[in-house]
Amino acid sequence: MGKNEKKGNVFTNNPLVRAIGTQKIVVVLVIILLALLFSIMSPSFRKYATVVSIFDYSYYISFMAIGVTFALITGGVDLSIGTGMIASGLVGGYLITHQGMPVIVGMLASIVLGLLFGLFNALLIAVLDLPPFIGTLGTMMVARGLGSILTGGMSITWPAASVPQGWFRSIFKLTIGNVKFPLGFIIVILVVIIMSTFLNRSRPGRYIIAIGSNKEATRLSGINVVKWQSLAYIISGLFTGIAGIAYAATFQAVAPGTGAGLELDAIAGAIIGGTSMTGGYGTIAGTLLGVFVMSLLKTGLPFIGLQANWQQIITGLVLIIAVLIDVLKNSKRA
Repeated sequence: MGKNEKKGNVFTNNPLVRAIGTQKIVVVLVIILLALLFSIMSPSFRKYATVVSIFDYSYYISFMAIGVTFALITGGVDLSIGTGMIASGLVGGYLITHQGMPVIVGMLASIVLGLLFGLFNALLIAVLDLPPFIGTLGTMMVARGLGSILTGGMSITWPAASVPQGWFRSIFKLTIGNVKFPLGFIIVILVVIIMSTFLNRSRPGRYIIAIGSNKEATRLSGINVVKWQSLAYIISGLFTGIAGIAYAATFQAVAPGTGAGLELDAIAGAIIGGTSMTGGYGTIAGTLLGVFVMSLLKTGLPFIGLQANWQQIITGLVLIIAVLIDVLKNSKRA
């Protein structure tokens, strides 16, 4: 055994490293390096407002990513979360601004619509046994059209923070004087703790992991695969609806016909955080770290003069690299 290999084994076998996870440590280092790089290249990046912007971008991506992690762990994927999020935001906002409903009703409607998308995906994939890629691709297109139809093709603006009904925005960003506090980060952390506990400590969470590890063996052991695979997509749908609320709270308007491509930010975040594309492994905490890499890129790239087209190229390359690393890890395990 060479010296370099021995050093590698000492690092990976360290109890603290094993407890945290090598990939999580690497992702944290990437976040630090990206923050340093953008700070050096652009003094404007070092402002407090930039930190708030990074958090703003992270909320809706985080919720989508937490949900899609469950679908990925089963060995599937959910491509409908981007357009599903926009459709949920459109319908909830339409009820508030055009039907005079209270904000809480619009928020609940967004969550219910997200759940319906999750149930539809569960029916297609777990019950009818469609390939996850095809099933959720179809739902993605349905969601994109449905949001436009239900709102008459109009962009929807949720109540502004300055009016009484705009209270929901302070859930994610509280403004006191001229200072903005990213309260949404606390909510995201609490959700991560709850869903991590559910995934790793509950029986349904362990069944979801088992399905991704070996679906046929799980079925033969007497576990209801259809039930627990369905649950994974329902959870993804639930967080799609919640992401719709977070998106509406972050941006001034929700536009119909958008959302396609946003799912890649969430999926990339989950994969960067260590979730396996082949299923059977993933952590919610790792997903959150991966999301912060994507949020840093989205916020930081414009500061160094790289606009939308370059951002899409870099996001695509990051996704390819993350999947390649996952493939190499799986090959090594095999």
